[in-house]
Amino acid sequence: MPRVGIFGWGVVAPRSPDIDAFARNLESVESWLTPFHGFGPDNFLVGEPEFDLGEYRDWITRRFSPNRFRQIDEKMDPSTKYAIGAFVQALQQNPGLEEVLQELGTQAHVYVGTGLGSLPTHSQQTLSLYRAQRRWNRFWAHPVRNSALREYRADGAGGNTSEVPADPDSVDDNLRDEAEERWWQYWAARSPELQRYLADVRAIEDTQIEGDIETAKLRVIREKRRLHARLKQKWGAPEPPWEVVSAEVIWNIPNTPASQISMLGRIVGPAFAPVAACSTFGVALKLSLDAIQRGEARAVVVGATDPPPHPLTVGAFYNARVAAADGQPSKPLTRLRGAHVAGGSVLWIVGDHALMTAKGFRPLGMEPLAVGVTADADHIITPSRQGPTRAVRSAMEDAGVAPESIATWDLHATATPGDYMEVETLCSLFPGSLLVTARKGTFGHGMSAGGGWELTAQYLGFERGRIYPTPLARDELHSEIRKLHQRFVFDTENEARGVAGKLSMGIGGINACVVSRAWHDGSPKKETALET
Repeated sequence: MPRVGIFGWGVVAPRSPDIDAFARNLESVESWLTPFHGFGPDNFLVGEPEFDLGEYRDWITRRFSPNRFRQIDEKMDPSTKYAIGAFVQALQQNPGLEEVLQELGTQAHVYVGTGLGSLPTHSQQTLSLYRAQRRWNRFWAHPVRNSALREYRADGAGGNTSEVPADPDSVDDNLRDEAEERWWQYWAARSPELQRYLADVRAIEDTQIEGDIETAKLRVIREKRRLHARLKQKWGAPEPPWEVVSAEVIWNIPNTPASQISMLGRIVGPAFAPVAACSTFGVALKLSLDAIQRGEARAVVVGATDPPPHPLTVGAFYNARVAAADGQPSKPLTRLRGAHVAGGSVLWIVGDHALMTAKGFRPLGMEPLAVGVTADADHIITPSRQGPTRAVRSAMEDAGVAPESIATWDLHATATPGDYMEVETLCSLFPGSLLVTARKGTFGHGMSAGGGWELTAQYLGFERGRIYPTPLARDELHSEIRKLHQRFVFDTENEARGVAGKLSMGIGGINACVVSRAWHDGSPKKETALET
């Protein structure tokens, strides 16, 4: 069975534009959170990623045409840009990785997922569509361009009026927006003038491509644009709503970060997005270990990426009763008030240890031994006891380690009442000597990237023989949790040793447990190198 190592990693996180800044910031016990104010004045703190794509301009322009950077900068959602930055960082950890990923052909894969998708792009385009649709319906519902409405009013509102919406002028001011939309939509749909406009649109769109397809296609596109512009000018019409929505909506779907990395790295093996909410990074790592150990891959780019905090996600987390909103950092295991939404990315390049070390590459952090993945099959947001327990036991069995071998553990711990059950479950599986960390009070809760940040913090610490401190002070520990367990990593660092575990529990009940050990401790399994 081939061993697997980490040979490159990169991070974009709050206060941390790269992996080096991330490591430095972990030495501090200060919160990395900042005020949100996405609703105007509000009481939310968030983890706003620190990032500048311009830092990677030279890397991109050395490999591609000059306009490639501009295309990425203008068309890609922040989550994709974060993933690109983390990928370039990962390549720089071991010079020569880029060439090896290309040489491996279809045995180099990319598994980079997202928890929240491209919310900024979709939110912006949804608002653009909403506003354009209002303008469009209002324009065609105006009596000047709607003979049906003129006839209705000339008839003294006679005939069958039961289906006609209420006139906006007749409703309360608080209901006026919705009344206007119903009124405009109703009369626009009955406008004979709009039907004539649409008939002209159909005629324009019916233009056929003849002759050489490539040159004719461009000629037809230009001609259609000219005719559409003339038609709008003729009527004085606003932009039709179908012309307002940017193609960026389909350029920024969940597999876009993985696809962009495959293109920028010229990696030709499978590239796709595993999506498992807060367990995304662990699931991606599981898929990579399996692919390498089966011989389907020799190296895999794994990662998770999330957009910056957005009113949609902050509001959704708050109304799911899992977000804090009193303007103060909320730490796991303390007052259990909820987490803080955060954005950013984390990315590792994992590979067949024998192959990569033979090429002179140095493994980073720790050795990932196994990942256990399970589903609760129970509740959309509240974790069960059985699901995480199965994931932990599965990982330990595959890693070949006993409970007493586990020296340290990182919790999912979202600073909600679920922390109590998680610690209670942990105590049922491991001895009381276990040293436990919980880090969402530091950088917040990245939906998919958070688990990867926590795992990277664990690996970075072990590489340096230490467990980084957390913002948690000893006297802040919740009294009920203190009754269960006392050995937590507080605001001072500890020595790292032995085998480490990390549990993530995703919305939907998806659990991922990673068991790892320091490289100098060896491996419980005999390594067998695959033939190159």
